[in-house]
Amino acid sequence: MEAYTGFADVYDIFMDNVPYEEWAEYIDRLLNRYGVSKDGGSAFPEEKMSGEGMPASRGGIPGGEKPVPEREELPEEERVHREALAAERNVVVDLGCGTGTLTELLADKGYDMIGIDNSQEMLNIAQRKKESSGKEILYLMQDMRELELYGCVGAVVSVCDSLNYLLEEEDILETFRLVNNYLCPGGLFIFDFNTVYKYETVIGDATIAENREDCSFIWENYYDAEGQMNEYDLTIFARIEDGKDGKEKGEECFRRFTETHYQRGYTLEQMRGMTEEAGLEFVMAVDGDTHGEVTAESERVYVVARECKKGTKGILP
Repeated sequence: MEAYTGFADVYDIFMDNVPYEEWAEYIDRLLNRYGVSKDGGSAFPEEKMSGEGMPASRGGIPGGEKPVPEREELPEEERVHREALAAERNVVVDLGCGTGTLTELLADKGYDMIGIDNSQEMLNIAQRKKESSGKEILYLMQDMRELELYGCVGAVVSVCDSLNYLLEEEDILETFRLVNNYLCPGGLFIFDFNTVYKYETVIGDATIAENREDCSFIWENYYDAEGQMNEYDLTIFARIEDGKDGKEKGEECFRRFTETHYQRGYTLEQMRGMTEEAGLEFVMAVDGDTHGEVTAESERVYVVARECKKGTKGILP
């Protein structure tokens, strides 16, 4: 069964505990720290500061700093080309953007945003948010395994375990290769993923229920340790608004619908291996909750990777 169809209508209600603002702040710091400037900064990885290591506390950005070398005089053609790349570096793709909450927050911070998702129902809600806010966000309906952009972008961001919906390692690899293809020289790929530990130990074979005034859900979770595969069956009851589905004013009517979602857990070792196999430079990884060192009990992990092989000539063939 296709995911995020009927669930899209109540997604934001049940995700109201997700710290999107905090995520946006942290992603903004990472983007600026590792080479993407929304203020027209350098397009050239060799001119950016770089760092290694892990943050000491929540909200910290890891690493020390290296001095910025002097820029050499360049031929006119090369200078123009680099200036064009500098403009493209302000473009950030939110891959698996859902209803556009994080996309809107990053747009608030000055980035030129593109939101991509393969659920038309989720994108419809994102589009309504865009119309309400007046932001110039481009939304595209695409499968991330078939990512197609018009040119280079400065960064691709994929959070809220979107990549866990890719159930085969080859799907992850293909997505990473495409991301790498569309990144500007030195561009960033920031993504998160739920770990095997979370699915196996924290969620496991649990049943979760939540009741709200206008909707409720039952989440029945099943985990297959051998395949690292997580299945959750959602049963949702949503209040029908007056005038819809034949409901008359004053009637108490709820619509019941079900969806089945499949996700796969990954380890940091697996993700690092696929990142590097796709041609990206693995920069760092942190615990998604503490922003500290990744441990055996980390439930969500953030990874920062960087394009490193294009030089200055733009998109790979």
